[in-house]
Amino acid sequence: MNEQLDRAGGVLLGAAVGDALGVPYEFAPPFDGEPRMIGGGLGPYAPGEYSDDTQMAVCIAEVAATGADLTSPGTLEAIADRFIEWSRRGASDIGVSTRAVLGEVEPGPGSGARLAEAASRYLARTGRGGGNGGLMRTGVVALASLDDRDHTARAARAVCELTHADPVAGDSCVLWCEAVRVAVLEGRFDLVGGLDLLPAERRAAWTDWIERATSAAPSSFGRNGGSVKALQAAWAAITSTIDDEARGLGGDHLRDALVAAVHAGDDTDTVAAIAGALLGARWGASSVPEEYRAAVHGWPGLAGDDLVGLGELTVRRARPRSGR
Repeated sequence: MNEQLDRAGGVLLGAAVGDALGVPYEFAPPFDGEPRMIGGGLGPYAPGEYSDDTQMAVCIAEVAATGADLTSPGTLEAIADRFIEWSRRGASDIGVSTRAVLGEVEPGPGSGARLAEAASRYLARTGRGGGNGGLMRTGVVALASLDDRDHTARAARAVCELTHADPVAGDSCVLWCEAVRVAVLEGRFDLVGGLDLLPAERRAAWTDWIERATSAAPSSFGRNGGSVKALQAAWAAITSTIDDEARGLGGDHLRDALVAAVHAGDDTDTVAAIAGALLGARWGASSVPEEYRAAVHGWPGLAGDDLVGLGELTVRRARPRSGR
């Protein structure tokens, strides 16, 4: 259990570290230098500060850490309220689709349903709703129901749909949350294992997308602002930097994979945050290099140890969701 708790604590920390490493290089072309947490970017951010990717994950985690069921209307309302308040009082940067949807809804009773309806209207009006804004924040969702993969899948899709209505965006969150769940419980990487949780008509496409990304160069998935390419770039960063279990241990693999994610270019902080959540889930908070853990921080005044504690608290307070 201690190892599993360490891995749970690594989810938010890994995401935040990837986020802060990618912040200075967002929308820059691929490069070969060593990424550093120097700040700047679109914020501009202080050195080590994470962006909206982790800020939104924290909104979810603060609700999940109460032991709430992330599929319930009341809990989705609480997350929606947190998103809306954050967008108005704490956000350092917000994606175009997310900003548009959050701007349509006031917090209060029924806000979860109203926000999801706004996301659906936005998709119908613009054809856009498949961006990576749901995927970037999704890893922590898995910590709320580690014992039940079906419940995790439902929660991943429901939380995604608060702002991103495209079913493919929801698929990406289902797959990534299932991978995080397996990594925390079993200490291994497995992205294809969640394919059966998707609608049958989209499984073949996702099988192909994952196969194309496995061990590929992350930079080959340019223009990674969409959920599919962001997932592919993050998975490519993880799988292209681990040759075997002997070579890819702990902090070495986590660091190498995050560097590869930033080197992918374009939406660097988001791709690295997505990768970081799964890397942290696999290798644990204890694998994160101390200089990263000490430097990372962000809204609403959290440091690296706080992020670890929030992930651990979510697991400790999670209520059993299945009889398994």
